[in-house]
Amino acid sequence: MKYDSLAELVAAAEANGEPLSALVLRDQAEIAEKTEEELFKTMERSLQVMKESMQEGLDPVKRSASGLTGGDAYKMQQAVKSGKNICGKIFGEAMVKALSVSQTNACMGRIVASPTAGSCGILPSAILTIGEERNLSDKELTMALFTASAVGMVIANKASIAGAAGGCQAECGAASAMAAAALVELCGGTPKMCEHACAIALKNILGLVCDPVAGLVEIPCIKRNAGGVANAFVAAELALAGIESAIPADEVIVVMKQIGDTMSPALKETAEGGLACTPTGKKLCEKVFGC
Repeated sequence: MKYDSLAELVAAAEANGEPLSALVLRDQAEIAEKTEEELFKTMERSLQVMKESMQEGLDPVKRSASGLTGGDAYKMQQAVKSGKNICGKIFGEAMVKALSVSQTNACMGRIVASPTAGSCGILPSAILTIGEERNLSDKELTMALFTASAVGMVIANKASIAGAAGGCQAECGAASAMAAAALVELCGGTPKMCEHACAIALKNILGLVCDPVAGLVEIPCIKRNAGGVANAFVAAELALAGIESAIPADEVIVVMKQIGDTMSPALKETAEGGLACTPTGKKLCEKVFGC
């Protein structure tokens, strides 16, 4: 497989009567010249690191080296436990996990770039939350990561997964699309539904800029991970209900690249525009770097 068209991957999976994950595992094992079991174990290790990073980020007192972030995952967790959050347990838990993994990244902990460090909380929070809610096995969650990886590869090949090239739509957008597809498969959706979920997730986040305060992957990145997993659940819900994207996923990905190409360099990871250049953003930068 060339991984330059999600529609082609979906068509191949449907022709074989199998989920996207099975197709991708088999194909990638052949490319890597490994057995499917070997490749599965490698991906399973990534799942374990995702779990570890989620737990590490729940520390209520741990702060990033900059001192700008820390403790939010714990606050969200307490709100969910007390029933104070307005969107219910599953939505709340997803936000807890997204914040937690992102905070681990900000504190230089070990994470899985999925597809990037700046968007590392979205995919883990989606699959771990639905895994807990539906009592899914690690095998099922690991297989879903293969589906997510296929979406990520297509986006990387057709557009970009780098904020410096396409803005945050290329990072949190790609991660959200990957998570949406994984959620659909985990909930029994078809490969075509995965494709629609990917398209919907990306459409919802088109044009999102990358404007890190002080040039650090903390503000607004951590909270955008919470927003990204929320978007993934919305896209998956719509697709699983049989709602289709009028614009095919492959076309949405091309548009994402076009938007990224026309986006000002100040809004692509340079910290020269957007939130980074607000009065408060500048003060925070001075606080961290003293200039």
